[in-house]
Amino acid sequence: MMTFENWTTERIDTILPEEFYNLVQSNKSHIENTFPITLSCCSNLEKTKDFLQKNIQKENEKDGYYFYIRNTETEKLIAYVCIKNINKSIMKCELAYFIDHHFEGKGIISKAVAETVAFCFEVLQMNKVYICTSKINMASQRIATKQGFQKEGILREEFKNGKAILEDIVYFGLLKSEYQK
Repeated sequence: MMTFENWTTERIDTILPEEFYNLVQSNKSHIENTFPITLSCCSNLEKTKDFLQKNIQKENEKDGYYFYIRNTETEKLIAYVCIKNINKSIMKCELAYFIDHHFEGKGIISKAVAETVAFCFEVLQMNKVYICTSKINMASQRIATKQGFQKEGILREEFKNGKAILEDIVYFGLLKSEYQK
């Protein structure tokens, strides 16, 4: 668990389904095109419980890792960062993240991504971490470049968004050899 000025990072076993459900639902329009699977898996409280339980199972099997950011003043869950698409044969993984729209632009996700990248390289011993973003998600692209990721290219029609439309994504990668603590 990491604690910063007004927020803390927590692991999945401390999160109540109601609070993750509330985070997803209060940001529905904000994440509908970038987190369609999370959104559909958290459309009601029962589905959210199943979603979190499956993520706990993935974490136990070392197939994914999940971090939740809480505002320490209000005790509200405000963001989510996950490590997914882990490829153990070449030691690479993908980061995905979103933050409550009321907390954007405060550097919270940037710091959380930095901590997650450190976890990927130092604990999981990954060789490469990558981030895929929508071409229009400039904030996410700035986070990637700020953390030292290099734009490696555009993957054409690689992602089905929340409207079931295939769209191009921008692929950013960071190698362990390039990683700066």
